[in-house]
Amino acid sequence: MLPRHRADYRTVLWTIMPPALIALQYARPGLIPYLWWVSCYFALACGVIAHNHNHCPTFRDKRMNQAFANWISIFYGYPSFAWIPTHNLNHHKYLNTEGDATITWRFTNRHNALVAATYFFVSSYYQSYPIKEFLKKAKANNPALHRRVTTQYFIWGGSYAALLVTAWALHGLAKGTYVAVMTVGIPAFFSLWTIMLFNYEQHVHTDSWSEHSHSRSFVSPTLNFLLFNNGYHAAHHENPGVHWTKLPAAHAKIAPEIHPSLVLDSVWWYWFKQYVLTPFAPSLGTVQLGPGPQHRPQGEALETAAAVDIGEAGTNAEFAGAR
Repeated sequence: MLPRHRADYRTVLWTIMPPALIALQYARPGLIPYLWWVSCYFALACGVIAHNHNHCPTFRDKRMNQAFANWISIFYGYPSFAWIPTHNLNHHKYLNTEGDATITWRFTNRHNALVAATYFFVSSYYQSYPIKEFLKKAKANNPALHRRVTTQYFIWGGSYAALLVTAWALHGLAKGTYVAVMTVGIPAFFSLWTIMLFNYEQHVHTDSWSEHSHSRSFVSPTLNFLLFNNGYHAAHHENPGVHWTKLPAAHAKIAPEIHPSLVLDSVWWYWFKQYVLTPFAPSLGTVQLGPGPQHRPQGEALETAAAVDIGEAGTNAEFAGAR
C-alpha cells in the first residue's frame, strides 16, 4: 500500500491537493478568483504524475497502482491509460520522426507562437488513432485490460458529471456551471494543453537522429521541483523506466554530449525569447539541428507507424505499460 520510493509520498500528497482545492472553492466560490490558478498547477502536476506512473509505477501493489491511475485521471483531464499507446508505445519508439503521433512538424517545421498554441489540437487529433487501435486490440485480445480501461473512462467521465451536478445542487444552474468550469474544467484543459505544449517545446527543432541531442531539457531546480523532474527530457528518453528522482544524475552523465542550445535554465526566458523577441530578431530563435526529423540520414532505416501491439507493453504494474 506504500509508495515504492520515499519521494513519492510527495507525489501522493500532490494528488490530494486538487480535490481539496475543489472542495474549498465549491464551498466558498468567492475564493475562485484567488485559487483557480492553483488548481491549474496541481492539475498539471497530476498530468506529470500520470506520465511518471505509466513509466515507473508508484506502488508495489498492482491494484493500488490501478486505483491510483483512476484517481489521477480525474484531475489530469483524461484517462491516464492513454499515455501507454500514445507515449510509451509510440512517442518513445519514433521520437518525433515519421510514425510519431505527436510529431512537432506535421504541417510545418516553423517554430512560432501560432504553431505552439495550436499544437494541442493537432496532436490530440492524431493521438486518437493509437488510442483507438489500443482499445480495439485490448477488447479482442485482453478482456481484463479492456475492462480496466473502460472502468477508467467511466470513473473519469462519471466524476466530471457528478462534480457538475454537485455544483448545480449547491449554487444553481448558472453559478454552479461557473464554479465547475473554473475549478474543474479549466484546470483539466490547462493540464492537457500544457502537457502537450511541453512535448512540443522539448522536441521542436531538435535532432531526432542524434544519440543525445534529440530532446530539449530545462534544468531549472524550481521547475523540476514543481514538475517532478520533467525538465530532464533527454535523460528521460534514454532512461524511460527509471524513477523521476534519478533523472538529474542521468542528465549529468550525458549533458556534455548534448548540443548546448538544448540545455536551458529557464523555460520562461526561452518562451519570451522565442515568441516575443524572435519575431523582431529572427536570429534569436531556434534553428533545426541535424537533417530534420522528416529527412532521414543516409542509411537510416525508415520505420513506419505500426499497429499498436498491446503485448509490447511489458509488465507495468498498472496496465502492463511500456517504457
